[in-house]
Amino acid sequence: MLTRTLAPLYALALSTVASAQETAPVPVDTLKDVTRVLASDEFEGRAPGTPGEEKTIAYLEEQFAAAGLEPGNNGSWVQEVPLVEITAQNINPLTIAGTKYAFGDHWVGVTYREQDHVALEDSEIVFVGFGINAPERGWNDYAGVDMHGKTALILVNDADYAADTLEGTFNGRAMTYYGRWTYKFEEAARQGAAGAIIVHADFPAAYGWNVVESSWSGPQVYAARNDGGMSQTLVNGWVTHDVAEQVAAAAGMDLAQMEQAASHPGFQAVPLGIKASTSFDNAIRRFASANVVGVLPGTERPDEYVLHTAHWDHLGRCTPAPDGDDICNGAVDNATGTAALVALAKMQYEAGAPARSLAFVAVTAEESGLLGSEYYGANPVFPLSQTVGGVNMDALYVLGPARDVVAIGGGKSELDATLERAVEAQGRTITADPNPQAGYYYRSDHFSLAKRGVPMLYVKSGEDLFDGGFEAGEEGHADYTANRYHGPKDEYDPNWDWSGVAQDVGLYYAIGRELAESADWPNWVEGDEFRATRDASCAAGKGC
Repeated sequence: MLTRTLAPLYALALSTVASAQETAPVPVDTLKDVTRVLASDEFEGRAPGTPGEEKTIAYLEEQFAAAGLEPGNNGSWVQEVPLVEITAQNINPLTIAGTKYAFGDHWVGVTYREQDHVALEDSEIVFVGFGINAPERGWNDYAGVDMHGKTALILVNDADYAADTLEGTFNGRAMTYYGRWTYKFEEAARQGAAGAIIVHADFPAAYGWNVVESSWSGPQVYAARNDGGMSQTLVNGWVTHDVAEQVAAAAGMDLAQMEQAASHPGFQAVPLGIKASTSFDNAIRRFASANVVGVLPGTERPDEYVLHTAHWDHLGRCTPAPDGDDICNGAVDNATGTAALVALAKMQYEAGAPARSLAFVAVTAEESGLLGSEYYGANPVFPLSQTVGGVNMDALYVLGPARDVVAIGGGKSELDATLERAVEAQGRTITADPNPQAGYYYRSDHFSLAKRGVPMLYVKSGEDLFDGGFEAGEEGHADYTANRYHGPKDEYDPNWDWSGVAQDVGLYYAIGRELAESADWPNWVEGDEFRATRDASCAAGKGC
């Protein structure tokens, strides 16, 4: 059995390519240095549109150039991403059935509309279960109800999240896109609702209320829209599970029974007969953020691209910790992934340019809803029909080396074969996603490319650690989620064990190198939700 003393061996990346077996040393010092700099207080949490962004962009341009890349966007390092920042001020409590619920402790809410003042006034609350309208699955939680002027009370996740298996209308325990909060707010708007309020619960959300409070307080950044967001609901927000129980009781109902009913086909929305009100002012600022784009041109097929992505942004200043620290430094999330992007660029350059081009994109505004990658997907620097596939890196855990890797959304594309070869070369195994109910495949930047047909891998280190096995891995992940994720204590620690991160960076290197040397065009598996989009993209463009 491998022991901790063998961990330094994982500072070598093994690449399985058709022509030869190659090794490439992982620049651990680069991983440390880039993470430390990006997570420093000087960068103020790297919120888009702040001085922290300016420093981040300048630093990444410098690092990409030093790694050997060329500017990727027609001679420029950046792709501008138009955004709007809306900061709620003078926030009133959420008043339901005469009870006032304080902002932060009991509810959080924002508006997607670009207007100076919003007021939700005596809006009738309708319990809409999971807030899903999925005709292809025979499911419509809004059937028979007119939501105009009303507020939807919505359960987090989707209808069979509590299943023990992956079988069910909504893929059992594995979350579908219908379970994501982004979808729920979008669907409520399509239904004409004035407000949309999601009921938080730790397990189906996969994070605690502290994450919701931190993420939904302070400045909120959105993609600039032609209609100024007027097609969206007036107020989007969350309430704690305790508040939802009180709301149900005020309507003479039991929340547990309501949740149970909502989990079964044939559920019908329930008007609660009580009303919600709140109001707040907004400070609005329009600005351009930026994706940072570098490329290592290929030697034989430079117009075919292998993509590497990671988001550089975090939350900036956020809800203070008890010690007064109000900078969400985002060291693990996602200074580590951005550092991996720089390290991989350096590794690939030093190994020599492969047949295909290697593209490296540090995207903005992931924390605001994948906005930078979404803009890239809609306005690709490198044509999607000429993008072979790629890998996304988000929050690399510093828990030491693991025997396994987890492919989030595994089984969806032919990239699995490439992953399997790279994993086998490292002597590791692939394990099933331990938290499929969290819907991680829909929560990071690869999704913006995947839904447009580009096969993307999202691979993370597993929980079977060499030191302590699954118990230690689960404990480490749980500790990070509870105490640092999206909070001021996600800070760089000079005592971190980087051997596991180096192990994973070696894996990303092997995947990228094989794809870049190959002439194959991996696709989604037959029947996958993204297969038709990829086929259409290939038919319409040059490539594939």
